[in-house]
Amino acid sequence: MRALALFSGGLDSVLAMKTIVDQGIEVIAINVNTGFGSTNDRREHMQHMCDQIGAKLEILDLRQEFLDEVLFDPKYGYGKNFNPCIDCHGFMFRYTGALLKKYDASFMISGEVVGQRPMSQRKEAMEQVASLSNDHEDLILRPLCAKLLPQTKPEREGWVDRDKLLDITGRSRERQLALAKEIGLEDFESPGGGCLLTDIQFSNRLSEFVKNDTMKINDIDTLKAGRHLRLPHGAKLIVGRHKEDNDKLESTKSDKYTALRITDTTGPFCLLELNASKEDKQLAAKIIITYGKTNKDQTYTVSINGEEFTDTKFDTKEPISQYFVK
Repeated sequence: MRALALFSGGLDSVLAMKTIVDQGIEVIAINVNTGFGSTNDRREHMQHMCDQIGAKLEILDLRQEFLDEVLFDPKYGYGKNFNPCIDCHGFMFRYTGALLKKYDASFMISGEVVGQRPMSQRKEAMEQVASLSNDHEDLILRPLCAKLLPQTKPEREGWVDRDKLLDITGRSRERQLALAKEIGLEDFESPGGGCLLTDIQFSNRLSEFVKNDTMKINDIDTLKAGRHLRLPHGAKLIVGRHKEDNDKLESTKSDKYTALRITDTTGPFCLLELNASKEDKQLAAKIIITYGKTNKDQTYTVSINGEEFTDTKFDTKEPISQYFVK
């Protein structure tokens, strides 16, 4: 017997998998990459979690499908921010369900807990998720709260022992933390984390972006790093805040931006939209100089796509604040 698990890398999904592994069922953890799970690459962490409980890990890249099918037109709307949680869960189960035959698996599991999240983890929402997922055979099992829900096919058919499933409810993570300690789980993430779409600052960035541009896969990564500014003539400027930001921005593959740095001193790595006006380029240069290791009243040069712009720094960073995407 084999099961496929929706796997975020978080504690709940790890414990859900462990509950099924302990019943002698092989579990393959399916991490659905929508592009919005984290600002960092979590592959090493996820593999470490799976290794501890004896599950295999597969990563499913569905970034384009998520943009096309879910993010901008969710049937059940958004949560507090730009998070289409119900539609997202249905989407992940639908694509995971399509893999059951490939992996010779019989059912699916997730780490959802009744009452834990106000939008997507209500009983009504779980029914909506099942509808969106095309789960016509009732193959979705939620081991952490199964005893609070109607029996599913895996339980009715005796594939799993319902008595060994759990009845966790609510937002408290006390029972999950106790279970983690009991099984000796190490280096797990603090409970309660969520995807970037539930973060108000990231949601605001995303909302501002789609008002001005068409979203593509590579744009997701540019939204995750740096200070984001919208200049007076409409160009987007992204300024690295530290080395990690600089490295991330430098590794992005978007064809919408050109890279720029101060040529005669140390400064942040920045991206500026290719269609920026001359006025926006000049302002971008001054902003970059201000954030660089520069001296007051000294002139510096910034190269932008073959053009050179010279300027001095702002006396303070106060004038820059009006351009921040907040």
